[in-house]
Amino acid sequence: MRTKSRKNNKINVVTLGCSKNVYDSEVLMGQLRANNKEVVHEEEGNIVVINTCGFIANAKEESVNTILDFVQQKEDGLVDKVFVTGCLSERYKPDLQQEIPDVDQYFGTTELPGLLKALGADYKHELIGERLTTTPKNYAYLKIAEGCDRPCSFCAIPLMRGKHRSTPIEDLVVEAEKLAADGVKELILIAQDLTYYGLDLYKKRRLADLLKALVQVDGIEWIRLHYAFPTGFPEDVLDVIKQEPKVCNYIDIPLQHISSDILKSMRRGTTFEKTNALLKLFREKVPGMAIRTTLIVGYPGETEEHFQELKQWVADMRFERLGCFTYSHEENTHAYNLVDDVPEDVKQDRANQIMELQSQISWELNQEKIGQEFKVLIDRKEGNNYIGRTEFDSPDVDNEVLLDATQQYLKTGDFVQVKITEATDFDLYGEVV
Repeated sequence: MRTKSRKNNKINVVTLGCSKNVYDSEVLMGQLRANNKEVVHEEEGNIVVINTCGFIANAKEESVNTILDFVQQKEDGLVDKVFVTGCLSERYKPDLQQEIPDVDQYFGTTELPGLLKALGADYKHELIGERLTTTPKNYAYLKIAEGCDRPCSFCAIPLMRGKHRSTPIEDLVVEAEKLAADGVKELILIAQDLTYYGLDLYKKRRLADLLKALVQVDGIEWIRLHYAFPTGFPEDVLDVIKQEPKVCNYIDIPLQHISSDILKSMRRGTTFEKTNALLKLFREKVPGMAIRTTLIVGYPGETEEHFQELKQWVADMRFERLGCFTYSHEENTHAYNLVDDVPEDVKQDRANQIMELQSQISWELNQEKIGQEFKVLIDRKEGNNYIGRTEFDSPDVDNEVLLDATQQYLKTGDFVQVKITEATDFDLYGEVV
């Protein structure tokens, strides 16, 4: 007769939030696999690890609801144990322990060894770059730094992730080589702040040097930059983007607002004039670059006049990619001391207006692509279509290229030359040439 202690445990890792969390889950899964544990991602398992997000209200609500769902499953006997890690757990551990005591254990963002121990595994220091990737096999995230030193008034990330800590260039190259050996073609560089990369380790910004090292890795064909902070952006990075064919003509640079009053209150270290000068530099140094940005509307003190200034600027700048969020009043941030004085319905209306404007801009920019040819990376097949992306598009957030799967056979990870035949506001349709 088998005893309970001999039960074949399967660990299900559930990931919420951003790509940084995806990366952390992959590292956790790599460690568990190295300990000969059976581990799956968002499938069925009798032991559940929830990697939570605690960034803004919606994300926190999703994390809490997910925890409650699995605690209920534990009560119903469907799962045996529930562990919680990640940003929500880092930020609110005492509250969570009190409010949801049925979770077996809570861990913060820096407590991977403790979490592994609770799962019956040992932390293996020698596993540099060993991960169990959860993304399609052709692309992977490469986290080049952890934490953030910026003082942005609205942001709780430093509370959850700590100070900025860059990963050494040589370790990142080793990790990239391992990913390439597994068939990864595209690296998406992520951090809370790419711009700051290297300052802590090397006493100077070294993002350009990192890119020059990564382009040497055989098998990697695209390298994409996500989350570059505008203040102090190292201009030599633009030279590398322009000169190195492997570095995509793409940058994700969250600008948040354009009104100098709001930027000052947000503690962004920049102004209307400085922001526009930086964007002009991007356009001049790398013509044709796709710029993705994110904006916040409804920040404390944002008047209708401030909003109209932002809206006009979005119309003038014609960003290739843009996302817009409503302000979330987060405790223990500097902005929490301000009055959250923009009503929720006004915040939502402003976000809708920005996204409607951007949708029109995106449609117009996409119409210009009809008849042009682009190199496209195939991500997956859906129904009768292969879904791919150009170098100007990041997975999950940007445009996709749809190709008729009944006309040809393509594989995930293939690069193909595509002529665009049709375009909507966020999708391109094409034919392989």
